[in-house]
Formats: sequence, structure tokens, C-alpha cells
Amino acid sequence: MTPGMSSTGLLTGTFRDPASAEAAYSDLVRRGYSDKDINVMMSEDTRKKYFMHGETEIGNKSAEGGAAGAAIGGTAGVIVGLLAAAGTLAIPGLGVVLAGPLVAALAGLGAGGVAGGLVGALVGAGMTEERARIYEKDIKDGGVVIGTKLRSDKDREELEKHWKANRAENIYY
Repeated sequence: MTPGMSSTGLLTGTFRDPASAEAAYSDLVRRGYSDKDINVMMSEDTRKKYFMHGETEIGNKSAEGGAAGAAIGGTAGVIVGLLAAAGTLAIPGLGVVLAGPLVAALAGLGAGGVAGGLVGALVGAGMTEERARIYEKDIKDGGVVIGTKLRSDKDREELEKHWKANRAENIYY
């Protein structure tokens, strides 16, 4: 855990390219986490740039409606599937797309919580303000933030190691 950051039991990290984000997401799925366990946050621009066009496996799955995990090799396109699910939330005026259980937490805050901005919404969902501001900046800069409520310390250790190997930044627990 990074000094000065309080633990929420939620492991989160930022990925700067779609391949790294897909690898992190796929690792969670291989460990038994489902789309109901995994949060994905990105800007609308990032979603359009990396997860909508038909020129990559990720884009191809988006064009096909995004069947989660049904890509060649079994890993590419899983984020597209999550974004195609009913549990996706686009925050109007902020240009942010969220998917996963965080959507339900934000829905519980009502329109005022979400309208208060991404930082306010994340803090309302239990994240520290410092952590929320870091992720808001990462998302605005084109990063994909992935997170999940961990089941064990072993998962935390192994996921952190794998995420670092996949160029993750700002990993917090």
C-alpha cells in the first residue's frame, strides 16, 4: 500500500494502453472475478479511441456487440464486453465512462452525487479524496483505471505483481 493512502479493500491501478488494461482485466477474470466484481473507468475519448474501432481485436468485439471474453486467445476484448453490459454509466458533462459494481454505488448517491463530479462520486463510493483526484487526472490523461474488491491478501500480492509487470501506475489498496 502506498504511504498516505488509506486502504479501502479495493485494489486499483491505472493502465496507459489498451493491451495492458486488457491483460489486467483478463488476469482478474482468470482468478475468478466477474464483471460484477471489476470496476473499469475511462474517458469517453479513450473508449472511442481504443474500444470502439474495428481495427483491433478489442475494436472487433465492440463492433460485434462485445461478447465478454469471447476473443481470439481468450483475452482481448473483455473490457469491450464489460462496456457493452447494462451496468455501464456515462457521466454527462464529464466525459467519463464507468462499468462494474461502482456504477451501483454511484447510482445510490443519486444525480447530485454524480453531478458533483468524478472526485465527489468516487469519494461518495468510499475512496479517499487524494486517491480519487489521482484517478480523475489519470482518466483525463487517457488512462484506464481498473479496480476490484479483493478476496485475499494472496490475490493482492499476485495482482499487484502482475499489474506492475503490465506497466500499471498508481496502484493502491
